[in-house]
Amino acid sequence: MKSFLIRYSAMRTVARIVCSEEDAQSLRHGVKIAVRTLRGLELGTVVCEASLEQIKEMIFGPSSLAQSSEVSSDDLKKISIPQPEFVRLLTDQDKERIANNKAREKDDFMRCLKTVHRLNVGLSLVKIERILGGERLIVYYVAEGRVDFRELVRSLAAEFQVRIEMKQIGVRDATKLREVIGDCGREVCCNTFLIRMPSVAMKVAKIQVETCDPSKISGHCGRLKCCMRYENDYYCELQKKSPAIGSYVSTDAGVGRVIEQQLLAQKVVVEILNDNDREGRRVVLPTNEVRPIKGVPQRKTRNALKGEKGAPTPTEATSEQTPPNESSAPNVIDMLNVPNKQDESNET
Repeated sequence: MKSFLIRYSAMRTVARIVCSEEDAQSLRHGVKIAVRTLRGLELGTVVCEASLEQIKEMIFGPSSLAQSSEVSSDDLKKISIPQPEFVRLLTDQDKERIANNKAREKDDFMRCLKTVHRLNVGLSLVKIERILGGERLIVYYVAEGRVDFRELVRSLAAEFQVRIEMKQIGVRDATKLREVIGDCGREVCCNTFLIRMPSVAMKVAKIQVETCDPSKISGHCGRLKCCMRYENDYYCELQKKSPAIGSYVSTDAGVGRVIEQQLLAQKVVVEILNDNDREGRRVVLPTNEVRPIKGVPQRKTRNALKGEKGAPTPTEATSEQTPPNESSAPNVIDMLNVPNKQDESNET
C-alpha cells in the first residue's frame, strides 16, 4: 500500500489517500482522481507521495517557512488531515460530469444570488460548488456575524433538488476562492499553494516599507499581504547589520544621528549635528561608512526625530535636562569627545 497527498474541493483542502501498489503506478503529480469524503464523491488532484517532510511543507508553507517554524517531528505526527477513500481514476463519464458542473457554475451562482436578495438574507455570496457525485451543493459566503439561513436553505433545496451545505468563510478564504491576480502579476499565493494563512504582524510591514500606506501593504482581502512573511527573516538580518534609528554615529562628515534606514540598499540617512546639538544637513551613507558610537543614549522615536506634533524637539529635550544653576550643559559632540570638522578647519 502507498499513500499520497491530494487536494480536493474548492478550498483546495489537503488530504492523504491510501491505495494499492497497482493503482499507485498510475498516480503522479497533477493526476485527477475520484475520492469519497464525508460530503460524497468528490474530485481530487494528486500532489505527491505522502511523507513527513511533504506534510510539513504543505501545512506550514514553503520550505524556508517550514524550517523556521518551531515544529518537531512529534508535533507533525499529531497533525490530523482528512483521509478520504480513493475510489478510482477519472472515467469519461466523470470528465463529462465535471464539464457540465463547470458550465452550470455561473448560472447556479446567479440563481442562488436572486434567492438571497429575495429573502433579504444578510450575507455575501462568494462561490457555489457542485461536488462530483452531485449529492451536495456547497454555498460559500461571507458574513459579519451569525446568519439565520434556514429559510434560504429550504428555498435552495427546493430549487436545486439537492442537499445544501452553507459554509461561512473569512475574507482571506474569500480571496482564495476567486481568480485574483496579485501585484506581482501572478495568481495570489492563497489561491495556488498556501494552506495555512497565519496573520501578518504590523511590525513586519514596518520593516519592509517606508510608508505604511494601506494600498501598498494590503492584499485583495484587505489584510496585510501574506508574501511579506517570505522575506521577513532577510529584512531582520539586514536590520541587525544597520545602525538603529536614533543612534549616534561617527562619519567622515562629522558626528550625526541616524534618522532613516534603507535596508535593501544597505544605506542610512544621517543628520549631521553642529556644535549646538542642532540638526544640520542630511547625508545618505552606506552602512559600512558609519561607525556607531557607544555610551550615548539614543533618541526616543522616529516621531521625535521628525519633529511631529507633540514630540519634543532636540532643543527642548536638551533644555529640559539643563540644571537650573548652570548656564549650559555639554552638548552631544562634547559628550562624545569627537572634534568637529569645522573647528579643525578654523585651527588651521
